[in-house]
Amino acid sequence: MNVFKKTTGNVLKTGALILALFIASDLSSHSIVSAKDKGVSQESINMLSKLSQALDEVANIARPAVVNISTTSTITMEDNPFGDMFNDPFFRHFFGDQDGHPGQKRKHKSAALGSGVVVSEQGYILTNNHVVQGAEEIKVTLYDKREFKGKIVGTDPRTDLAVVKINAKDLPTLRFGESGKLKTGDIVLAVGSPFGLNQTITMGIVSAVGRSNIGLADFEDFIQTDAAINPGNSGGALVNSSGELVGINTAIFSTSGGYMGIGFAIPSDMAKTVMDSIIKHGKVVRGWLGVSIQNVTPELAKSLGIKETEGALIAGIESHSPADKAGFKRGDLVIALDGKKIVDSTNLRNMVSATPPGKKVDFKIIREGKEQTITATLGEYKEKKVVKKSEYNNIMKDVTVQELTPSMQDRLNLPENLTGVVITDVGQDSPAQGLLQAGDVIEEINKKTIRSVQDYDKAVSKLGENDSVLLLIYRDGGSVYLTITP
Repeated sequence: MNVFKKTTGNVLKTGALILALFIASDLSSHSIVSAKDKGVSQESINMLSKLSQALDEVANIARPAVVNISTTSTITMEDNPFGDMFNDPFFRHFFGDQDGHPGQKRKHKSAALGSGVVVSEQGYILTNNHVVQGAEEIKVTLYDKREFKGKIVGTDPRTDLAVVKINAKDLPTLRFGESGKLKTGDIVLAVGSPFGLNQTITMGIVSAVGRSNIGLADFEDFIQTDAAINPGNSGGALVNSSGELVGINTAIFSTSGGYMGIGFAIPSDMAKTVMDSIIKHGKVVRGWLGVSIQNVTPELAKSLGIKETEGALIAGIESHSPADKAGFKRGDLVIALDGKKIVDSTNLRNMVSATPPGKKVDFKIIREGKEQTITATLGEYKEKKVVKKSEYNNIMKDVTVQELTPSMQDRLNLPENLTGVVITDVGQDSPAQGLLQAGDVIEEINKKTIRSVQDYDKAVSKLGENDSVLLLIYRDGGSVYLTITP
């Protein structure tokens, strides 16, 4: 604002203005003196000083173990006019790198920034899968500015976790805390590299624990926090008041792309289990029960004569699975696993997956209004076969499908008696692009029933280069016929 303005009016008005300014100035000076005399109590100063000192101690413990991760990858994309929003790989993962002219496809180098946490003096680093997914080069920058080339030890897209290793020793590490002991209201610090600003620390509280059904990963048990998390914080540390790692910062809820007070972190208990399995086995080994489960709604509880509102309801059982052998029945309500309370279906899924295969587990269930215990020996969860027949030069080129299992039916909210294979991806160059979509279930191909990936493979292999195909697919709650022509 321009403080130099032309003045008009007579001398009397000017004098009155000067007098008013003098009085206001005098009153203001007295107010300042009064406020200064009042001061801040020594007790308050001591309390705030202790808080500042405590936060400084926690920050000094956490900061050296949090690293900056920058990746380079080659991507093929269809350009659009909206420009880069953020460099954080979380946004790349969901929105893609967006610049250039609409309709053009090209390959180019893409750089992205994220964070990681050193959890071993031997150079093992925990981060998010989406930070390093598809990376051709990984550069890790330590707290002391040293740079190392990172190598992916293993990834787990189902929890959005990854383990990276650098060739360095005697590194500062962060000790694992027990995320299961976190309570709403606990003070936490988020450490990472938002927007490439290394070693940034923000403070907040635990807003909630056990957040699921957010749609970020298959296994979700997120810690929600209001500690500021922004693009670039992905893979960084969430630490408690003892300076222990209680979470891996993963995502934010935002309508603008920036911080809005809601952030999510993968709990350290889950992260450690995944990391140990990756380091020991080269993959994540999970327990498997072989059931399709769902939450108990008031309507279901009334229909089934169930008084309980918590637990996981058995909706389907795979043949010859551990659940089948143990004697589970459809309609059983699982309320506890080895004495630990089951709140909902997500809770049961996470607990079973975290249990080693081969272990005998006691399940407390309610069947026909009576409690009883069933003991089951868990099997090992194995990813179902995924087929991508890109070498087929026909109408189904670049269509990826997967076996339709009870757990997949549960996740996609599909009918129990539905058979077929579920589409997980349709490539940009596929003739079926725009007609088929992820989540479609292929029930028939040219009037031949499809019950497995093998059925699908056999049917697609018979299609010629210029052949049309008649599909029966399940989509949006119903089955429809669809013809795809070259």
